[in-house]
Amino acid sequence: MKETISKQYFADKQNMSHDLVGFFKQEILSGRLNPGDRIVETKFARELGISQTPVREAVRQLSGEGIVTIVPNRGPVVNELQTRDIFEIYSLRASIEGLAIRIATQVVRDDEIEALERFYDEMRRKADDDNVSSLLEDSVFIHQSIITLSAHSRLIHAYESNSFQIALVNRILGKESTKQKEVEQHSELIEALKERSPDKAELTMRKHIYRSYRECLDLKDEEDSESGTDLWF
Repeated sequence: MKETISKQYFADKQNMSHDLVGFFKQEILSGRLNPGDRIVETKFARELGISQTPVREAVRQLSGEGIVTIVPNRGPVVNELQTRDIFEIYSLRASIEGLAIRIATQVVRDDEIEALERFYDEMRRKADDDNVSSLLEDSVFIHQSIITLSAHSRLIHAYESNSFQIALVNRILGKESTKQKEVEQHSELIEALKERSPDKAELTMRKHIYRSYRECLDLKDEEDSESGTDLWF
């Protein structure tokens, strides 16, 4: 398996460190690396059939992104999302996606809305399909589509820069989310686009994200009076 992974991720040695960062992020999202786990550079280098240098460079970048912490006498350790982290991720999402849908309502074409409606209709059909275990990816696609429909290049870049952090909190929510819940909670975003009211659309998106934030906190079951969890964003 590791041999296959190395061929998939590390074919271009010039981009090896960059590819390794993506590899480690996927390991974390999949649950093969969990909070508190060590990233043993020599072990991964040996299993992937590469030198330790690009692994060390990748770990340094992950540390810079706040994904791992270099612990004395232990080495790189995968960070656990704290309550404050969740607040910051969701409050940033609310700002980025609230602005995105506000702009999208003013620039989106009718055929683009119709295409998103068709995707949502297919998503509803999947809710009754026992062969489909989750609709989380479909929900993410709707959010990504709204970002893209804003046609705001810097906003799109800001969303992409935060995409891994968003995926981390989605992993928490995905443990308890149901298909029906995903369908019910995303119809409001499609309707907001169709109404083309910038103020209402932005408020709808902010409430949508705030609801997910509160659900994520409940699942984390943490209490921190300094975290700002009662702030409205």
